[in-house]
Amino acid sequence: MKVWVEKARREEVIGGIGGFAGLFDASALKAYERPLLATSADGVGTKVAVAQAMDVHDTIGFDLVGMLVDDLVVCGAEPLFLTDYIATGQVVPERVAAIVKGIAEACLQAGCALIGGETAEHPGLMASHEYDVAGSTTGVVEASRLLGPALVRPGDVVVAMASSGLHSNGYSLVRHVLLERAGWALDRDVPELGRTLGEELLEPTRVYAKACLALADGTATHAMSHVTGGGLAANLERVMPEELTATLDRGTWALPPVFDLVREVGSIERPDLERTLNCGVGMVALVGPDDADTAVALLAERGVDAWVAGEVSQAGADDGGAPAELARGSDPMGRGRAKAKQTKVARDLKYRSHDTDFNALAKELHGEETSQAEDDETGAEDEDWSSGYSSRD
Repeated sequence: MKVWVEKARREEVIGGIGGFAGLFDASALKAYERPLLATSADGVGTKVAVAQAMDVHDTIGFDLVGMLVDDLVVCGAEPLFLTDYIATGQVVPERVAAIVKGIAEACLQAGCALIGGETAEHPGLMASHEYDVAGSTTGVVEASRLLGPALVRPGDVVVAMASSGLHSNGYSLVRHVLLERAGWALDRDVPELGRTLGEELLEPTRVYAKACLALADGTATHAMSHVTGGGLAANLERVMPEELTATLDRGTWALPPVFDLVREVGSIERPDLERTLNCGVGMVALVGPDDADTAVALLAERGVDAWVAGEVSQAGADDGGAPAELARGSDPMGRGRAKAKQTKVARDLKYRSHDTDFNALAKELHGEETSQAEDDETGAEDEDWSSGYSSRD
């Protein structure tokens, strides 16, 4: 395990593992005019149940890093270091080592250091084979280069980045549909997937960090959205100013086989599926229209399949186009009324996904005024089709 931790280092790391705290030399921050530290904490949800059932654990560690660092980069922050926490009913060294190996491998891809962690044994609270993983990561961004809703403008293009699969969200729903309702075994060969169901479900979360940072450096990127709990619609909402609308064209990409499988077996309509799963889009960037081709090419050079999936316009504009669904989110989970033309994701709520007052921050950092409407609490919500299965899991 120490071998892998040593590989996931940066030159700023001081000392090795085993101390009471990990140390990171922050002297480089002196070169920043106004450094903003960004931090994120997350876990992998019920995907760990699949890993436990298959006795495959390194991919879960990889997933953890993807969930953490890609939440940082959406504001333009470079991930610096990460710590992990593993709770288990019984410490099995080989299992813990496999998890840490996956964490270290993903840290290498993200360019951040693994500087510490904790493994806690909880007999009586968890079964011997059970465990859960969580972590926290810290990064930095120059204040003048902070990305977010305040920078988004009409005419910006929506650049979608392909996911590697389900990533680490929606597993309560997926397990309910495929394992419980359909009764499929994890070792079942699924022709549509070209491998077993378990192998597909354990496909690691894609780490976009370095590609997204390069995108922010090389193009007029205004905002990014990590598509996690709440699916494509709700997460795009989180970076849309209230007066603007992002119009997406579903025809620009095909629903990957695993999502089509869940849709068919679970008899779930695609708009509903989009409220829980990433549906093939793991990250979205809102980029100035003149940089659309450059953005797609830059991401392709870094191994990320990307395409222009839509554009930003003033809310309420007549967009025309072929009939599709209109998903207007009236809460952070995006469960709102649905009808009309093309796939639209509109902003009908304050920035209540975070405690940060993004409008005040934007005014301070960029010298720009933004408006913030009152919460829209009116209108009937769609029935919660997921039967209580959290999209965060």
